[in-house]
Amino acid sequence: MKTSALLALAALSASTSCAFSGIKTDIVEYKDGDTLLEGVVVYDDAKTGARPGVLVVHDWTGLGDYAKRRATMLAELGYVAFCADIYGKGIRPTDPADCAKEAGKYKGDLPLLRKRVTLGFDQLLKQKNVDAQKTAAIGYCFGGTTVLELARSGAPVRGVVSFHGNLATKLPAQQGGVKAKVLVCHGADDPFVKPPEVEDFRHEMDVAMVDYELISYPGAVHSFTKKEAGDDKSKGSAYQEAADVQSWKEMQKLFAKIFAK
Repeated sequence: MKTSALLALAALSASTSCAFSGIKTDIVEYKDGDTLLEGVVVYDDAKTGARPGVLVVHDWTGLGDYAKRRATMLAELGYVAFCADIYGKGIRPTDPADCAKEAGKYKGDLPLLRKRVTLGFDQLLKQKNVDAQKTAAIGYCFGGTTVLELARSGAPVRGVVSFHGNLATKLPAQQGGVKAKVLVCHGADDPFVKPPEVEDFRHEMDVAMVDYELISYPGAVHSFTKKEAGDDKSKGSAYQEAADVQSWKEMQKLFAKIFAK
């Protein structure tokens, strides 16, 4: 075979390899009894072997583009990310009143919320490219509340990160019951998570002897990681780039610690 033909074949092979490698997104259906749930797993298939896995829990709109985008960012860092579906397949409210109603079903029934997030965590563990001994969970708003409940439940997860989530619970952590290191990234001016709730959370964590850190970002309100929230802080929810960037860095620092060999 001529040199030019060999070079052409090599180029074709390389381009084909690139086309079938990189960040992959797969839909994963699973169930809670008769309720069908539809999660998403995101990973870099150019990497081989087991690697740390991170559960991602959506905000009150249900599993959508935002959670998937964060999962892609995690996959680009070398993790396997599984986006849990707390609400159920096709339940993706958009109107704030409907979002509040749907989220309220679970916040008002913490055993159900814990069951749904645990089912998502189980799906993460089932992924063949996940190191089951190295797992974490992150969540946004409603999802932040949810991953804290996962930690409180005593799940075998190494770390959880709540981004602008509510902190109150009716099932507080028990001493020695939380296995995860806990990181809370909080907007200092969040009107939906007032100072007394923050202090109650600190007290809960201290009494339960949890290894935790709560970082408050000055000037940040609710949803400070979401550009879709806009920049009008008077609404109570708004994006703040500095808090978004810094909180993601803090998450990576936590992961570096808990996933260290």
